[in-house]
Amino acid sequence: MEYTDNTAVMELHSVQRSSLLNLEALDIQDAQVIYPSKINEIIEVEPVSVQPLLFSNRVKSEYIHKPFMGANTIQVEFNHLKNDCIIPVFSKDNEKTIAHQEFIDIVMNTALKMFPQQSISNPEIRVSHQIKGRTPDAIYKNAKDLLDHEKTVYYERMAFIIQIPSIVDTVNGNELALTLGGVRSYNLENLYNKKTFEKFKFFIGFQNKVCCNLCVSSDGFVEVMRVGSYHELQEKVTAVINNYNAESHLEDMKSLSQHHLTEHQFAQLIGKSRLYQHLPKSDKASIPCLNFNDSHINTMAKDYYEDKNFCRDEDGNIILWNVYNLFTQANKSSYIDTFLDRNLNAFQFSKGLQNSLNHTSDYNWFLS
Repeated sequence: MEYTDNTAVMELHSVQRSSLLNLEALDIQDAQVIYPSKINEIIEVEPVSVQPLLFSNRVKSEYIHKPFMGANTIQVEFNHLKNDCIIPVFSKDNEKTIAHQEFIDIVMNTALKMFPQQSISNPEIRVSHQIKGRTPDAIYKNAKDLLDHEKTVYYERMAFIIQIPSIVDTVNGNELALTLGGVRSYNLENLYNKKTFEKFKFFIGFQNKVCCNLCVSSDGFVEVMRVGSYHELQEKVTAVINNYNAESHLEDMKSLSQHHLTEHQFAQLIGKSRLYQHLPKSDKASIPCLNFNDSHINTMAKDYYEDKNFCRDEDGNIILWNVYNLFTQANKSSYIDTFLDRNLNAFQFSKGLQNSLNHTSDYNWFLS
C-alpha cells in the first residue's frame, strides 16, 4: 500500500477528514463518551460507535511538530523505502527478509481494519545506520563518480509511528493521541545464516502532542516479536492491540500528576541515578533497573530548570508526570534499537517512584 500518491488512500483520508469535520460540528453536550476499556471491541463485526475517549467540538490546538526521536536518525518517506532501498536477504539460502516498508504496511493495514471510523495519520519514519553499496557495472568507479542508478542503499535500523489523532485524552493539560509503531533492527538478525524467525518490536500507547514524547506501557509493548511470515506478524500485531488496556494506562499516567518530588528528592534521584551506573553487580541486582545513562540523566537535570513544559515549579517541586516526561524527553537521544525499551523503563521507573512516595519500596534507594 502506498500512503502518498495512491488514489484509494487519498479517498480514505478524504472520508476521514469529512468524519472529523462532523465530529467538530458536535456540541459538547452531544458528544458521546465511551470509555477506554472499550477500545478492544473495535475489532468486532459492528464497531460503529466504539471509541475509547471523549470527542467533542473542542478548539483544535496547533502543536509544533517535533520528531518523536532524534539521536543519529533521519526522517524518510515511505516511498523512499519502497522504491529506492534494496532488501537484505539471508545469505545461506537467499531468502528475503520482511522489509521495513512491509512491516509498516502490515501495521497500517491492521490499524485501518481495527479503527475503521478513525482518522489515521501517515507513518512518521526514522532510520539510521545506512548501508551503502553499488551495482556490479560500477565496480571500478571512484565513489565520487557513481551515478544515482549505480548506488544501492538500505538502513540497518528503522523506527516508525502511526498516530490516530481522533482518539485523544488529556493528562495534566497535555493532549495525548493514541499511537502505534514499531522498530526493526537488522543487526539483531543473523543475516549470514539461513532464514529463521525474524525479530520486531511493536507498541501501542499514546503520544504527548505537546512535546511528541511517546508513552509506552508493558501491556502495549512487545520487546521481541518473533515471526516467520507476514500473516504471523499481522496476527501478533493484532493480538497486542487487542490486549492493550488504554483505560488502565491513562489512569496510571493521570495518577502521576497527584504526586511530586521536592527539589531535594529530585537532586537525590539525579545523584543516585549517576551512581547506579557504577554500582557493583551484586548491589545493582537488588535495585530496580534504570536503563538510562549519564547523558540522559544530564539532560534531565538541565530540563528540570529549563524545559518550558515539564520543569520545576516556583518552590522547586516537580510532579511525577513531569519527571516521567523528562525521562521520555531525554530518551529521544537513544539509538533506535534501545528507544522503545527505555520508553517502557521510564514508565515503570516513574510508577516505582510513585510507590516509593506512598510506602516503602525497592525504589527508595533512588530517593534516600
